[in-house]
Amino acid sequence: MHPNLLHWIELDPSALRQNLALFREVVPPSTRLMLVVKANAYGHGLEEITRLVPTLPVDVLGVHSLDEAIRVRDAGWTGPVYVLGYIASARLGEALDHDLDVTIVSPAMLEAAEAAGRSRGSRIRCHLKVETGTHRQGMNDDELHEALRTLRGSRGTVLAGLSTHFANIEDTTDPTFAKSQLEAFTRRTSEIAAEFPGVVRHAACSAAALTLPETSFDLVRVGISAYGYWPSKETRVSFRTRAGEGSLRPVLSWKTRIGQVRDIPSGAYVGYGCTERVARDTRMAVLPVGYSDGFDRGLSRIGHVLVRGRRARVLGRVCMNIVMVDVTDIPEAAPEDEVVLLGRSDAETIDANDLAALLQTLSYEILARISPTLPRFVVEP
Repeated sequence: MHPNLLHWIELDPSALRQNLALFREVVPPSTRLMLVVKANAYGHGLEEITRLVPTLPVDVLGVHSLDEAIRVRDAGWTGPVYVLGYIASARLGEALDHDLDVTIVSPAMLEAAEAAGRSRGSRIRCHLKVETGTHRQGMNDDELHEALRTLRGSRGTVLAGLSTHFANIEDTTDPTFAKSQLEAFTRRTSEIAAEFPGVVRHAACSAAALTLPETSFDLVRVGISAYGYWPSKETRVSFRTRAGEGSLRPVLSWKTRIGQVRDIPSGAYVGYGCTERVARDTRMAVLPVGYSDGFDRGLSRIGHVLVRGRRARVLGRVCMNIVMVDVTDIPEAAPEDEVVLLGRSDAETIDANDLAALLQTLSYEILARISPTLPRFVVEP
């Protein structure tokens, strides 16, 4: 499809629409959907995904950093953007320049936002992060009360939202701890929401929206599942137990091409460190991809890629810019053949969960570490 390229990403917008449609079905009609595009849209390409948003059932975009928010604006999105991570005090005024909502994690950060807003003669829209048990960023009861005192007399900030984050909702089919966090959030924010009409309450990530509908409140933050992956096996089990069958389709395919095909005699070593010695006469394909592109070094000798619809095992160590694979049983493999690193080739599929299982990590990490420098293309099926 891209004969002049050796290495690229393809994005399927129909899969993205299908995945978001599932959330539109399971959350209340009045609940808004946030598409989280932090970490380069989970490796998919922040600008590429942002430009698709007008065709999606999405109300808000969520990013982690101020710089990501500016990229979203530069990509053309004029709707609401929430910055979910910390912003340095000296840059809080830029939230007004780019019409952003910011997450406030401490009374000190709110004071800095207040000063920034006053200095510009306007008010920064703030979402207070409420600590409910994750003990990451957020405010306890005393800090929350201090922040509210500031907001009641504010001339530089306005309370736009209240948020929290669940600790283990992805990792278990037992919702006990998540429900305790939900109760704490509801208790701490109900009176605040009554005092500040129109405040947006949001707690649910993908897993929470799929497994505990009562977490939806006013807005749901959809991350990994928008891109076609269940947050965990437990999430999938819980959802299907509660709601029946539901499917997600990976949006991203990661591809390269064979750069060279070589014949290696039985007993020869392959690659750095002499860690692989072939036990038969071997036909080897050399691929122009490596760990600098996000193809993890941990896949050395155990990973697979897809060549002409068949699996080819990684030989030796994954290099910075090169991977060697065994194509002995794929005799027709030839230079510049397309190779699938993630995605489908004929009846075979490799997805981020497959690589995550080999590397004992998460699909999130596999996707987010794909190099942002690779060209990304939107491909309608």
